[in-house]
Amino acid sequence: MLVLRAVSLIGGAVITTGTFGSVVRTVIIPRAVPSRISSVLEAVTQWVATRIANMRAAYPDRDRRLAYAAPAFLVVRLAAWIGLLVVGFALLLWPLMSGSLGDALRLSASSIFPLGIATARSAAQTAVVFLETASGIAVVALQISYLPTLYAAFNKRETLVTLLASRSGSPPWAPEILARHALIDNLDSLGPLYAAWEEWAADLTESHTSYTPLLYFRSPDPLRSWILALLAVMDAAALQLSLTPLTAPAPARPFLRMGIVCLGALSRAAGLPVAEDPSPDDPIQLTLSEFQDGVARMAKAGWEMDRGAEEAWVHFRGWRVNYERMAYALARRVDAPPGPWSGTRRGRLQSSVVPVRPPHRSPSPEVLEVLAITRARQSRREVHPHLHPNPDPAHGPASAPSSDEAPPRPEP
Repeated sequence: MLVLRAVSLIGGAVITTGTFGSVVRTVIIPRAVPSRISSVLEAVTQWVATRIANMRAAYPDRDRRLAYAAPAFLVVRLAAWIGLLVVGFALLLWPLMSGSLGDALRLSASSIFPLGIATARSAAQTAVVFLETASGIAVVALQISYLPTLYAAFNKRETLVTLLASRSGSPPWAPEILARHALIDNLDSLGPLYAAWEEWAADLTESHTSYTPLLYFRSPDPLRSWILALLAVMDAAALQLSLTPLTAPAPARPFLRMGIVCLGALSRAAGLPVAEDPSPDDPIQLTLSEFQDGVARMAKAGWEMDRGAEEAWVHFRGWRVNYERMAYALARRVDAPPGPWSGTRRGRLQSSVVPVRPPHRSPSPEVLEVLAITRARQSRREVHPHLHPNPDPAHGPASAPSSDEAPPRPEP
């Protein structure tokens, strides 16, 4: 019996210290420190959510179900921490009691929060109960303070993702980004775009490696995704450097490098394989035919190229081999929308969704006629201001004089 109670003390100490370590590594330490408890619960939660989502073929239905996975993981992890503390402190209390292990569990469950269902009967029990109550309150308080940090990082991430929707459509796609800029003759804004996304990728590296549940928080729009947005802008920079190397903006190269660093850090935090130093000649999943289709879409929009598609393909592949595998693995892990140039997904899922460009609409002849009449009236008022005096508020709007009335003479 003494041996059993000694094992109980050791087991309780291991469980409580391990749980505290998980809380500290997850919530307090501002870096990517692995926690076995969090990793296991995260994997289980995502597996269950993915199994449920795979029952649907339409992506909006899948996305609606997957949106609950990350919040559910936070609740499950908090419950697991509390449950482990109850078990751990029960094992610590049992050697200090004359009752059974069930009595120790009852006292521990009552003490994790000050419920008063069961009370300690000795000084040693009181000390353990006091420590357990303080631990339970501390864990809940840390979790509550953890949530604003998560949602602040989420909102900061989604702002730029939403802004990209007007430049590329949803889901984002690199050829569409460049095509839309060519259509409106706005190529000069691509440099600032890459600079903004370089800063965004650096912030994402810091926040999403420290708080990995952010990887699974989904965008409000089903067809938007942080990983597809990053991949699309990186592909746009690689396309521009491959097709128009002499006129490509300077921020394109440092942004691509920051994007590769970001994807590598996120892949390590998620336990995915990382492409350390791939060769430019290594194969990629994107095919030459898919690349040519994207380049043709850009050319149709008026994009002027220094290289043809086949010549630029060698250079584009040399860029993409550095990040394609990591981006595809992350997109598959978070079950991102089925956008073009983004790999495959699990389960019964529809084919890639190409972003729809808003139609170009010109004014109808009737609208042009109304605008012409309006401009004529404005010109007439400027030439003959005396025909349109200011209205008198007391007598209503003034009207132009009739044809048989003489215009008023100016006073001397």
